[in-house]
Amino acid sequence: MAQSIESPPSSFSTISAYFRALSQTPQRLARRAISVSTPFEELSHVRARSGTDMRRSLRWYDLVALGIGGMVGAGIFVTAGKASHSYAGPAVILSYAIAGLCALLSAFCYTEFAVDIPLAGGAFSYLRVTFGEFAAFLTGANLVLDYVLSNAAVARSFTAYFGTAIGISTSKWRFTLSLLPKGFNEIDVIAVLVALIITIIICYSTRESSVVNMLLTALHLIFIGFIIVMGYTKGDVKNFTKPENPNNPGGFFPYGLTGVFNGAALVYLSYIGYDAVSTMAEEVHNPVKDIPIGVSGSVIIVTVLYCLMSISMSMLLPYDAIDPEAAFTEAFKGEKGLEWVSKVIGSGVSFAILTSLMVSMLGQARYMCVIGRSNVVPSWFARVHPNTSTPVNASAFL
Repeated sequence: MAQSIESPPSSFSTISAYFRALSQTPQRLARRAISVSTPFEELSHVRARSGTDMRRSLRWYDLVALGIGGMVGAGIFVTAGKASHSYAGPAVILSYAIAGLCALLSAFCYTEFAVDIPLAGGAFSYLRVTFGEFAAFLTGANLVLDYVLSNAAVARSFTAYFGTAIGISTSKWRFTLSLLPKGFNEIDVIAVLVALIITIIICYSTRESSVVNMLLTALHLIFIGFIIVMGYTKGDVKNFTKPENPNNPGGFFPYGLTGVFNGAALVYLSYIGYDAVSTMAEEVHNPVKDIPIGVSGSVIIVTVLYCLMSISMSMLLPYDAIDPEAAFTEAFKGEKGLEWVSKVIGSGVSFAILTSLMVSMLGQARYMCVIGRSNVVPSWFARVHPNTSTPVNASAFL
C-alpha cells in the first residue's frame, strides 16, 4: 500500500533547516516519490497551508467564458490554413469536429476530477492523489514551464497583431539591447505592459478578472461572427469541391480520410486551454453543477465556432489557394474591395490573445500556489492574500 503524504516541517524556515533538508534529499525523495495524498488531505490540511481560502465567486457562465477565452486564441488563424492546404482540404471541417470530440472526451476527465477534488491544482492535484508526488511534481513543473514560456510568446504576438490592426510597424515598439545575444535582444515594451496589466487584474480579484475576460471574449466573438458572415456572403460553394489548379485532386476529400485524421491531429492544438478552467475549481460557487457545464460547454461551443469558421474559409478560396500561414487574412486580401477585412481580423485576434493570456496566467498562478502547498517549492507561493482571496505571490512571481 502506498504511503500517505505527511505534512513535513518547512525546509525553508531557516538557512540551517534548508541545508539540513538538503542533506536528507535522497531519503526524502525515496520516501515521497511513491507517496500519495488523499482527497480529504488535499481539501483540508493541505489547502489550509494557504492561510486564507480562495473566494467562491465563479458561476458556470464564468467558466464557459474562461474556457472560450482560453481556447479561441490565435490558434484557429494559424492551424486552419495549414490543415486545409496540406492535410484535409475542404474536409478540414470534419477535422475540427473530430478534434473537438477528442477534446470533449478529455474535458470529461478533467470535469470528473475537478468535481471530486475541487482544488486549484488541476492536473497536479489529480496526479498527487493517484500516482504520487513525484509524478505530480514532474507534471506540475512542466505545466508551469509551459505556461510561462507560451505566455511570453503569446504576449509578444499581441504586439504583431495589434500593429497590423492599426497599421503601425512593431519595430517602433521594440528596442534592442546590445548586451544580449542577437535574436534575443529585442525588448517588446507593449508585451511587457500587457503582461503587467493582466497580472494586476488577476491579483486584484478573480471575479473582476472573469468580468474583464467576458467583455473581451464577447468582443472577440463579434469579430468571429463577422468573419463567418463575410465568408458565407462573399464565398462560393464550388470551392468545396473544385481546386484552383486542375492538376490537384478535387472533391471534398482531396487527401482522403487519412488527410482528415492528420488534419485533426494538427488542429487539436487549437483546443488547448480548457484545462486551465479546471484550475479555477476552488473558486467555483457550486462545483458539482458549474464545472461540468463550464468545461464541457466551452469545448462544445468552441467546436461549433471552429467548424463554422472552417466552412467560411473553404467557401472563400479553393483549398490549394489557401495561404498555410495566414489563411483568413490572405483570403480576404484576395477578394476585391475586402482588403480592409484583414485589419479587422488583426483586431479580433488581438482580443483573442488578451483573453487567452489572461486565462493562462490565472491557471499558472494556481498551479504554482498548489505546488507551494505541497512544500515542493517554498510555501511563500502558496499564500492567498486575505483581502483579495487570490494567490498574489504566485501571480506576481510568474
